[in-house]
Amino acid sequence: MLHLGYMVLASLGLTLVPSALGATLLASHYNGQLYSLSLTTSGTTGKLAITSQATGCGTTPGWLELYPDSKTLYCFDESWNGSGYIAQYTVGSDGKLAMTAQAKTTGNSVHGLLYGGSDGKSFVATVEYSPSTLTTYKLPLSSSSKPLSLEKFTLSQKGPNSRQDVAHPHEANLDPTGKFIVTPDLGADLVRIFKIDASSGKLTACTAGKASAGDGPRHVVWWKSPAGVQRAYTVNELGNSVSSWDVSYPSDGGCLTLTRSQTISTYAPGKKGGSTTKAAEIRVVDNFLYASNRADQTFGSNQDSIAVYTIDPTTGAIAWKEAANSYSYYPRTFQFNKDGTLVAIGGQTSANVAIVARDPATGKLGSLVANLQIGSKGRAGEEDGLSAVVWVE
Repeated sequence: MLHLGYMVLASLGLTLVPSALGATLLASHYNGQLYSLSLTTSGTTGKLAITSQATGCGTTPGWLELYPDSKTLYCFDESWNGSGYIAQYTVGSDGKLAMTAQAKTTGNSVHGLLYGGSDGKSFVATVEYSPSTLTTYKLPLSSSSKPLSLEKFTLSQKGPNSRQDVAHPHEANLDPTGKFIVTPDLGADLVRIFKIDASSGKLTACTAGKASAGDGPRHVVWWKSPAGVQRAYTVNELGNSVSSWDVSYPSDGGCLTLTRSQTISTYAPGKKGGSTTKAAEIRVVDNFLYASNRADQTFGSNQDSIAVYTIDPTTGAIAWKEAANSYSYYPRTFQFNKDGTLVAIGGQTSANVAIVARDPATGKLGSLVANLQIGSKGRAGEEDGLSAVVWVE
């Protein structure tokens, strides 16, 4: 299932793709279905196929979190109808999902992950977009599971964007040490930080990192240089930008601090997004940073872009490199495979998974290797269509 060999694409110079190999992916759709996918490649082309489907993650599964070591998947229901679910699955050797646990939530969970305990996987943290909350649960999950804690966020004043009327936490992210949960808040223009008590799962609020007014930070990733320089990068949905943050860890067991040092557009210098464009996801691979743009149609009708940046290997500073075709409309989600030769891109409104070649040496995204529509297409700007895609590796 891992990529063992490569072929050079004549049309792309150094761009590499796997040859005659297979892989498994998982995808979720706002129709309530989870899909297991098989990818087979031969030479420069490939084929995606649905191998099985599963339910159990409520009506609106919005986020998938996979733990490869145990082949365990957690799915978080984004339902905005007052309640939702967290569902736990085992992933079979053929990619088939079997639900092993389910817990009811307050709903509108847009992200979640495991944290704390001796193994780093004893508790669950979720963030709820419209309720403006960060909620935790203790594992194992069951029908009788109740929240361990609930943190309600408020605003002292509204932000400059009309969507910043209340706090809108958008991700529960674990820092590289596993000692802090970091939550970008789109509504408050903050990157909230919480110190973890590993034994109890208790979270203690630290001083938040401050984004620029109207940025609307959505997701965060982490990077570290060989010399130990550490950076965090956020994708800012409302500002159509990415930011670099200085990372400082305490020597006395205190709080992690994040200080914004740089913000640049998700569009080339001299260009900008339109009134409906929204940056969505961010990923880092080695010394390259990637961010997806929704509804810009840079590459033609229903063909949005992924912004590509270089990361200075010494300082962590980012610089614009180019825009790449996402081969999708509203690319809400994307993830690179383990060896960095392919990226799976999930188009929300186009409801497709596009597999695109990547050159690890240059960071360039290249040709379309495989493509598959999954479920019904969505409507631009609405909560329907494809929601997430992950590799099983």
